[in-house]
Amino acid sequence: MCLIFILSACDKIAEQKPQDYPYNAVGMTMGTSYNIKASKLPDSLTPKEINRQVKELLDKVNGQMSTYQKDSELSLFNQNTSTDWMPVSTEFYEVIKEALKISQLSNGLFDVTVGPLVNLWGFGPDEMTSATPDEAVIKERLNQIGYHRLKLKDDGLFAKKDIPGLYVDLSGIAKGYGVDQVGLLLEHLGIADYMVEIGGEIRVKGKNNQGQAWQIAVEKPTAEKRVIEKVLAITDTGMATSGDYRNYFEVDGVRFSHTIDPRTGRPINHKLASITILSDTSMEADALATAIMVLGPAEGYQFAEKNHIAAFFIIKSDKGFDEKMSPAFAQSTKVTKK
Repeated sequence: MCLIFILSACDKIAEQKPQDYPYNAVGMTMGTSYNIKASKLPDSLTPKEINRQVKELLDKVNGQMSTYQKDSELSLFNQNTSTDWMPVSTEFYEVIKEALKISQLSNGLFDVTVGPLVNLWGFGPDEMTSATPDEAVIKERLNQIGYHRLKLKDDGLFAKKDIPGLYVDLSGIAKGYGVDQVGLLLEHLGIADYMVEIGGEIRVKGKNNQGQAWQIAVEKPTAEKRVIEKVLAITDTGMATSGDYRNYFEVDGVRFSHTIDPRTGRPINHKLASITILSDTSMEADALATAIMVLGPAEGYQFAEKNHIAAFFIIKSDKGFDEKMSPAFAQSTKVTKK
């Protein structure tokens, strides 16, 4: 039986053994690629009309959440040095609210204000670096971050900074939000069976065109080539994968990951190579994957177990990689191939 294999990574995905779908769209958005499939379409709906509405939606999300787009809502928020309440869109408010929820749950290990450190290490909109920053500069940037310095007003669509220079980077949650919004759009159009992927973050609903659960593959965390580690049969869920094996730089043989630990101001340095999360929304899965990636294999597993998070760990070992899954992950998935 032919299956749809989607290799989920922290930056891009690849597809193998493509099947015929009445709707199958690929493109670029939010600085990465997207891939959307639908198994069935209402009679009155054409792929051209879906493309139009999807593009309009993704352009809107990018125009709200991008740090690369200078006139995006997020960029304008960052450029504003006022500590007064600022009006924000419903969508911006929703993403910040979810981000702060995961920040509180993880004791700040997911922190959308960590942007100054991400930029310092060369993983933001600025030019990529090939050198490690000075310790004094790291400490200075640590004083400029903190999710508790970002506030939302409960009785309206307003946000504020406690310090003028607070900088917000939604790259650890915005793609997941975009995936969810595209999924909701497809459902609004009467599409019940679909797969949406943006930059490795995924949302699946219903069944694939073989009438079965969607076959989604977790990628082996190696930089040399793209290989399937494990294929999961899933549906009606959001999924996100975070890893340190593609976006990094090396200095004197030492690898520096793009994932920054808000506690130290430095890239993570442990044996967790990849973490895959399943959750009700791709947005939540996206943020939780980042938080557990910071925690590492041991603390991350304890965090997932305590909070009933469906998490699949790929851990570096002397022999290559070891796998470990939380109880919630084991209960919610079926492994179909390795």
